[in-house]
Amino acid sequence: MRRMPFAADSPAGALLTATRLTKRYGATTALDGVGIELRAGEVHALVGENGAGKSTLGKLIAGLVRPDGGELSLDGRPVSFRGPGEAVAHGIVGIQQEIALVPQLTVMENVMLGRERRSRLTGLVDRVRLRREFDAVVERSGFAVRGGDRVGGLRLAEQQKVEIMRALARDARVIVMDEPTSSLGQDDAEALQGVVRQLCAGGVAVVYVSHFLREVLAVSDRITVLRNGRLVRSEPAAALTAEELVRSMTGGEQPVHERRSRHAAAAGPPRLRLDGLTRAPDFEDVSLEVAAGEVVVLAGLVGAGRTEVARAVFGAERADCGTIELDGRAVSIRSPRDAMRLGIALVPESRKTEGLVLDQSGLWNAALPVLAECTTAGLVRRRAATAKAASSLAAAGVRAERVRSPVRHLSGGNQQKVLFAKWLATAPRVLIADEPTRGVDIATKRAIQQLIVELAESGLAVLLISSELEEVLPIASRVVVMRRGRVVGEIAGSEATHDVVTRHALGEAPDTKERRA
Repeated sequence: MRRMPFAADSPAGALLTATRLTKRYGATTALDGVGIELRAGEVHALVGENGAGKSTLGKLIAGLVRPDGGELSLDGRPVSFRGPGEAVAHGIVGIQQEIALVPQLTVMENVMLGRERRSRLTGLVDRVRLRREFDAVVERSGFAVRGGDRVGGLRLAEQQKVEIMRALARDARVIVMDEPTSSLGQDDAEALQGVVRQLCAGGVAVVYVSHFLREVLAVSDRITVLRNGRLVRSEPAAALTAEELVRSMTGGEQPVHERRSRHAAAAGPPRLRLDGLTRAPDFEDVSLEVAAGEVVVLAGLVGAGRTEVARAVFGAERADCGTIELDGRAVSIRSPRDAMRLGIALVPESRKTEGLVLDQSGLWNAALPVLAECTTAGLVRRRAATAKAASSLAAAGVRAERVRSPVRHLSGGNQQKVLFAKWLATAPRVLIADEPTRGVDIATKRAIQQLIVELAESGLAVLLISSELEEVLPIASRVVVMRRGRVVGEIAGSEATHDVVTRHALGEAPDTKERRA
């Protein structure tokens, strides 16, 4: 008989207890009343889909963000952190997915950064004592590293060891690792698992956030599954299988949504075709096609390389090799200007940092990409530019009374509509939309989905990147799934369910099984 889920409300034997933690970002609840326990000498894994709340929970524990509700207890006493520095003072250290080291400094200098002691005689850093303390950290970690090596010259796996040593130098009792092997090869990933076991053997509690289920099952003592910001189950790893984890993460098999028959297959030759597109280390040998009238969803987990592919197609970043074809003709795209000239538009993932000028109006933003064609002898024909912008804003559903307001003062949903309008004004042939419904309300999501369908029906080829599968599967002609920088599956829209797509993304589909474990 299956063991009952680990009781996250029982503090007995717990090093750190999280009780009913809640975190909101505007109207979005990232974490909703989640409770877990961490025990000394154990690896506690957090798994779930994109947006499930894994990283948010890790950041709350490490003091990187503050909760809106709930409580943390350390050794049975309530604690509250105003920042990561206070968490470190209590022995809790977070290691984020992106390495945060100073490449110009040596291994020893990075490990001991902020821990230097000055000589009373000279006022200078006491390097003898620094070396002695560093050697003690090396001995505790068991890593074969050279303190004098420059961090910038180390392989990524070695840099992660430096991050762990830095945590140990701060007397860490709890280490939160967010996707620690996402950028590592198989050998380095297996080596890091050995490092994690060493840490636990020394009494450290490790929070292990990862998408790699077989890796999680191999290294973890306990696994907590989150879905939509809520705790689904928390059990000993020995009592779980990859199949059960997938079902818990997705909520089981989803019914096939009613599909639009006109999206069932491409009506003609591909409008956009990628063949062997590669840019190391972000993505490799990516090949896909999108025909006029199609909505092709590019699915995958965070870090799969989807956004990087979109930016390469738009010319924001250069591919190393491979070809991009438009209507059967190979094209050279070296900049966004080239892409725009060819009729390619990109609605970027971050509207605030990459898509909009927040202090300008919706009209100004929507007119920005068409100013060149509305300019004569160096002077902008304001009436023509305004007319184009107003037309595209209306098509995107932005109400007339809002178009002259600074975009900063609009809701997230209306900002996203302005971003769509900005690119509709260019009359594109190919539209790439990267997470277009993230952070907007339900009504706006539906409006954006309807707009995408209408654009496809008008003849655009749409490549849609989204982690909100429930929202986009109903409008998908096909789903192309990426994993760790490579295309691992293509699924017809009529057959694409939440469960099927997620299995491909996790490497749990029959033809994409994880090779690491």
